[in-house]
Amino acid sequence: MKLGTRVVFLLIFLSCTSLVGYALYLQLVTHLLPCPLCIAQRVAYWLVGLTALFAFFHNSRRGVGCQIYSSLIAVFALLGTLVALRHSWLIRYPEAFECGISTEEKFLNDLFIAKWWPSMFEANGDCAEVTWEFMSLTIPDWSAGFFILFVILAIYVLFSSHNRY
Repeated sequence: MKLGTRVVFLLIFLSCTSLVGYALYLQLVTHLLPCPLCIAQRVAYWLVGLTALFAFFHNSRRGVGCQIYSSLIAVFALLGTLVALRHSWLIRYPEAFECGISTEEKFLNDLFIAKWWPSMFEANGDCAEVTWEFMSLTIPDWSAGFFILFVILAIYVLFSSHNRY
């Protein structure tokens, strides 16, 4: 069974929305503070999700539009994967982590979007601290898996020879 491009774009958007929503739940309800790398992953989810939403509404099933959207999703998801893998590495090797306010945290907290929507984009946590696990995987481990899935889906759409609804 082949998935149509619009279905794939919609699934990517809904997945990103759900993941960011769950991150907000963990932050606001269970009081887990997001670290700078968590915020960078949220930004990557926003970029992937909004690109997928634009692709869904643009309804570019074939040609250049579909290739551009798929390529952007793949690039944003690859960037998110790199951030998530770096975060996972810092958790496993905390001695490599510097104490104090990092340059990433200062940069992210100084962005206009962090001042506009602080509960979503303000970094306060410690990147090397493990505060949540599911099936022995941390949040950045799961995040890397989802970003890799988005890369695979974007490549599928990019190279799909028969694009349809």
